[in-house]
Order: sequence, then C-alpha cells, then structure tokens
Amino acid sequence: MTADNAMTADDHVVFVVDDDERLREAIGELLASHGMQAIAFGSAGEYVAADKPDLPSCLILDVELPDINGLDLQSQIAGRDHPPIVFITGHGDIPSSVRAMKHGAVDFLAKPFNDTDLVAAIHAAIDRDRRDRSERADLVQLRQRYLGLTPREREVLPLVVSGLLNKQAAAELGISEVTLQIHRRNVMQKMAAASLADLVRFSERLGIPVTHSRRGGGDPA
Repeated sequence: MTADNAMTADDHVVFVVDDDERLREAIGELLASHGMQAIAFGSAGEYVAADKPDLPSCLILDVELPDINGLDLQSQIAGRDHPPIVFITGHGDIPSSVRAMKHGAVDFLAKPFNDTDLVAAIHAAIDRDRRDRSERADLVQLRQRYLGLTPREREVLPLVVSGLLNKQAAAELGISEVTLQIHRRNVMQKMAAASLADLVRFSERLGIPVTHSRRGGGDPA
C-alpha cells in the first residue's frame, strides 16, 4: 500500500513507525486485508515531520527506533492531540510495558505478535480516537457558545449552576429578580441547555468555577 493511497482514506488511517521495512510491509498487507488504511515511516522523525490526514487514527510504534526510543516519543507528544498508541517491540520488559500503559497506550505487543491481537488493538485505538475527537469537537462548540454570552450573562451562569435561587443570584449581582430571570433564560438558550442539569454539565466541561452554594429553600427555577 502506498502513502498516496492511504492519504485518500476518508474514515481512518493507521500510522506505522518501525525501522524494519519488511515488518512495515507485512503490517501494511495485514491491515489492507482487513480494509484498513496505513501509512508507514522508518523513523520517529519521519512520522513527526509528515503532514497527516485529519482522521481517526492509530499509531503503531516500535519501542526501539534509530533516532529515538518510542517510549520517549510517547512522553514528548503527551498532552497533544495525537493518535492512541499501540506499541510493538522485540525487546519488551515489564517496566517498559507498565510505563507505556500508564501513559495511555492501548496495548504493548511483543514481537512476533499475533495478527489477531494487533488488529484488535488497532480497532480499539481507532474507536478511542473517534470518541476523543467527538468530545473535543463538542468542547469547541461549548466554548463558542460561551463566548456568545454577554459579560453579564457570564456572571449569571456560575450563580445559576451553583444552585442559587433567582432572588439570591439577583441580590448577588445587585439587579432585579426579573432582570436575572431574563439573563438566565438567555444563558439557557445560548448554551443550548434543555435543563439546569445540562447547564451544570456544560459548565463543568468548560471549567467554570462555582464559588457559591445554595442558600435557603424553595424552587430554584
């Protein structure tokens, strides 16, 4: 399978980083037989420098590479939006596998590995990446909605999700209860929240601090 053909895949891609050309070809043939698209690299540097398609992905990564240890590469790209990793190695040991899994690897397979195990790990990695991408897209949308709030509505939001009554939140801001209700309705609409529970969940995902606690009883609506 050529890199050009792999780049045309419209639903996924598997990156293979291993300095053994024969193994890269074997993995490419295996993936092709399962309808999966692959792009292969002989070193970590080639992989890092390459332009990559923005698709759900998996990174099959050898531990021993000519330019950098695969575990060190995993550490370097930690915190970035990168594909879930499936490690393959001919020099596996327990500390290395523990380190890899602790930092989020999907699997750690010793060479020669079982084809079924590799394919299963790749499917799991791609499924994880699909979920992660969906969650990131949802968060971007939430942030855009939040940026659409007025400064006053951004003051109202944390008070509402804190569980304060309308009259308590209004008193906190020094505005009338009627005005508070208008702002609250606008917040709900702009954030596309069908319920207070939705708004609380959105706020948690956005990391909006809740510094007040509900005081008194009654209907919070």
